[in-house]
Amino acid sequence: MTRALLWLFALNLLACGGTSAAPGAMSPASATGTESAPPLAAVRPYEIASPNGSRSDPYYWLRDDQRRDPDVLAYLRAENEYSAAVMAPAKAIQETLFSEMRARVAEDDSSVPVFQEGYWYYSRFESGKQQPIYARRRGTLQAEEEVLLDGNQLARGHEFYRIGNYEVSRSGSMLAWVDDSVGRNQFVLHVKNLATAELLPDTAENITPSLAWANDNQTLFYVGKDPTTLRSDRVFRRRLGGPEQLIFQEADGSYYVWLEGTKSRRYVEIVLSSTTNSEERLVDADHPTAPARIFLPRSKDHLYELDHLDGRFVLRTNHGAKNFRLVSVRDGAEADERAWTDIIPHRADALVEDFVVYHTFVAASVRSGGLRKVQVLPNGAAPFFLDAPEPTYSMSVVDTPDANQKALRYSYDSLTTPNSIYELDLASKERRLLKRQPVPGYDPERYASEYLHATASDGTQVPISVVYAKKTPRDGSAPLLVYGYGSYGLSMDPRFELGMVSLLDRGWVYAVAHVRGGEELGRAWYENGKLMHKRNTFTDFISATEHLQARGYGAKGHLFAMGRSAGGMLMGVICNLRPDLYRGVAAIVPFVDVVTTMLDESIPLTTNEFDEWGNPKTKDAYDYMLSYSPYDNVGARAYPSIYVQTGLWDSQVQYFEPAKWVAKLRANKIDRNLVVIDVDMSSGHGGASGRFDRLQQTARALAFFVHVNDRRDAREQ
Repeated sequence: MTRALLWLFALNLLACGGTSAAPGAMSPASATGTESAPPLAAVRPYEIASPNGSRSDPYYWLRDDQRRDPDVLAYLRAENEYSAAVMAPAKAIQETLFSEMRARVAEDDSSVPVFQEGYWYYSRFESGKQQPIYARRRGTLQAEEEVLLDGNQLARGHEFYRIGNYEVSRSGSMLAWVDDSVGRNQFVLHVKNLATAELLPDTAENITPSLAWANDNQTLFYVGKDPTTLRSDRVFRRRLGGPEQLIFQEADGSYYVWLEGTKSRRYVEIVLSSTTNSEERLVDADHPTAPARIFLPRSKDHLYELDHLDGRFVLRTNHGAKNFRLVSVRDGAEADERAWTDIIPHRADALVEDFVVYHTFVAASVRSGGLRKVQVLPNGAAPFFLDAPEPTYSMSVVDTPDANQKALRYSYDSLTTPNSIYELDLASKERRLLKRQPVPGYDPERYASEYLHATASDGTQVPISVVYAKKTPRDGSAPLLVYGYGSYGLSMDPRFELGMVSLLDRGWVYAVAHVRGGEELGRAWYENGKLMHKRNTFTDFISATEHLQARGYGAKGHLFAMGRSAGGMLMGVICNLRPDLYRGVAAIVPFVDVVTTMLDESIPLTTNEFDEWGNPKTKDAYDYMLSYSPYDNVGARAYPSIYVQTGLWDSQVQYFEPAKWVAKLRANKIDRNLVVIDVDMSSGHGGASGRFDRLQQTARALAFFVHVNDRRDAREQ
């Protein structure tokens, strides 16, 4: 089983009356797109009330929930024109970087096939095409290919198109899939009879990618969203050809809902999860109309997830185990804790993150020392860990649906090794490399990685993963880029980054700071970087940067930082706290207006995130969040050069947050450094949907770094 994705932030404020922009939304000179005259947003004070006082937001008018206000759209287009003009000197390097990255892509690549119910399933790309093709072969890999979905054909006529997920019924005859042609994660359901190629009328809108078939091959379960908040909160059941039936709706706004299926195929799981609690309800997959039963009722601070096979449940649970443990319990005895048997006992120095179950073994992804490893537990034999040859890396179990599998599939990544899929035969202990991400022209022997530790302001040791070309001197002369995130307990693993190779080849050093707020060092590492401890995330990142500079990994005056989403908030904070430390910062879809967003419970994800950030309706939380919120703390100071990317249709961090942040920076900063924002008018939080279009976006951000590093700092002029 895999942990469900923690959605980040859908930040969508209720529009106030009279939000249409009046003449003067931008200065007349701003439309020229010249560096000397960036767009200047009109100042229109708007009071944001709260139980703890009101704040004036001069750029609140940039919010348009419908994305139709002509003045708002004109302002965003003017920002894009300005960005194109001011970044024109970097156009050549952007095109070079894109060409280098694309040359490292094996354009006709395919995934490792997975066996399920008599078929081998896989995805593949064709040369020159942007979208994946999903296909299968019956019985053997030599059988004739059957294309299930061709994303390239389905994407025709759409500026944005993404297949979110697909599921095939147990008989192999029915295909259900969801797609998004807007970029707002409001998916549409489609069902196809694979035997006849008939597209069935069974459809639904505003749903998630979460799908599950019952064992009758006719009953489909899927998850819907609240039409206003977009919270995934309801489960529908539909027998093909029949009406949609609502079978469950979660009233508590702190929970998300999604579906899983057990390895035994006996149950469809309705999973309910908040930041601190979870609950699972089990539907009998052989009797899909029977009521679901609650496995373990939700209780304070209890998080668990389960799988089922051979008449027993395997649970990953934090009950009595801060860093989680893995337990086994026979079917029907789950309520009796005395019947729980430890498979992996709790350890204070190791976090159990994920697990897979088969008839003859269990395996788990376990994080210790900040790094993700794989532990194997064969039936009737001693457990063991898989080793790794590099100082910093990430390993994780890969779940496959065939419970009879006698070999464990797992993935391996590092900053120098492209993603690799291995298979370990448990009888012989022989490892076989099934596939390594092909990277034409790339030689891993030219690069080296290290695992370092910085001392934070409170004495805590903060891990850092570093990579560089072996020819690059570590004498304090190289430009340095540091990446960070530090929220939701999501660990930033040291993975191979295709785009970073181009920076490494130009003498840059790249580092990932494993700051508090993730779970690299266990659950306490997360808890010490959230709520009233959130400042640790920011100061850890600054300490990591200073440590790297002091040890010669980066040149003073040539330090750069990058973060995405909640990591974009981290970027906004360090720009306010230590603008002198960084030459340039890239904030991708950044969450920067913390207090305003968390005051509005009608928007996506706000109610789910009170246990992450705090509820600003309480005085202490309000004051603390206000003290670091990037937008609220913009001031009259010299800032580094700042590059921002956002998507007009982003449902997780609404476009107007970064747009307002850029407008306020322009009005307050006292330097001549660049501040640019690229607004993708046809995508959302994940950026462009085509694989080459995404490379273009990456190339643009990296070109910004190279350009800023090479130009004279405006503060030196």
